[in-house]
Amino acid sequence: MKKKVLITGITGFVGSHLADYILSLKDKNIELHGIMRWRSPIENIETIADKIHLHYCELLDFKSTLDLISKIKPHFIFHLAAQSYVMTSFNAPVNTIETNICGTINLLEAIRYSKTDPIVHICSSSEVYGQVKKNEVPINEKQPFRPASPYGVSKVGEDMAAYQYFLSYGIKTIRTRMFTHTGPRRGRVFASSAFASQIARIEMGLQDPVIHAGNLKSIRTFCDVRDTVRAYWLLVHKCPPGEVYNIGGQTTMTVGKMLDILLGMTDKKIKIKIEPYLIRPSDVTLQIPDNSKFKKVTGWQPEIPFQTTLKDLLDYWRNKYSNYPSP
Repeated sequence: MKKKVLITGITGFVGSHLADYILSLKDKNIELHGIMRWRSPIENIETIADKIHLHYCELLDFKSTLDLISKIKPHFIFHLAAQSYVMTSFNAPVNTIETNICGTINLLEAIRYSKTDPIVHICSSSEVYGQVKKNEVPINEKQPFRPASPYGVSKVGEDMAAYQYFLSYGIKTIRTRMFTHTGPRRGRVFASSAFASQIARIEMGLQDPVIHAGNLKSIRTFCDVRDTVRAYWLLVHKCPPGEVYNIGGQTTMTVGKMLDILLGMTDKKIKIKIEPYLIRPSDVTLQIPDNSKFKKVTGWQPEIPFQTTLKDLLDYWRNKYSNYPSP
């Protein structure tokens, strides 16, 4: 009997990398399914689309979600679909809350009413912890919630809904609070990818030699997305339902230091300009995870050096812009 794996948000950054990883296992007993919206761009999965059972579904429409879960009857669900950009959440708080909380509850209700019994990974976020104090790092799973953005609030709701459905209905949810992760295909609105994209544009003559940046003093622990999805696969096979786990990398630095590494990968002389519009109304400036709980259960360790992560990200954008006509 084939194991049916369903990824919501399969066309996105993490979803597409997770699909890549699962297919790389070359396990003939796995049947991979993905949820996409009718307007979802598919460039992230173009090379593997013929190996995935793709389904159009709107998670904010309960009937659509229930019909799909009843049809597929998945054994594993990775719920990665979300409005995931913090800055956008300040401009669209209701949409962020609705997408992330109501979409998750629709999925959980669909599982409940379809009488299926999958293991469900609910992707929460380190943003639920908000701004921590220096004596509270590294951050463990018992750290109080202090969300500093509508996105953070939405992830608290998603996180707690998953826990409640485990307690109330026995749905096998496992929650992760993933810390900063990046790599090829990262959306251009996120700092590491925004910088890499701008450097590639400057190299191609598509932009003046100025990097536009926000807060460079924030401290983050970075993880490669390819290590992230490997962690998620271990999660659903080794971790008990009802639990929550911090997951993060092992490279900690300021956002400014990360930008310096990227700038060291180009021969161009580039200036940096801090833009007020890129500064959040309230920011989270200290994010260092305690991964010990997850590592103890799974044995997972990050493997990809951060220098490699940034080089691959920069090369991704170089390749993107290489087909643009010269100005």
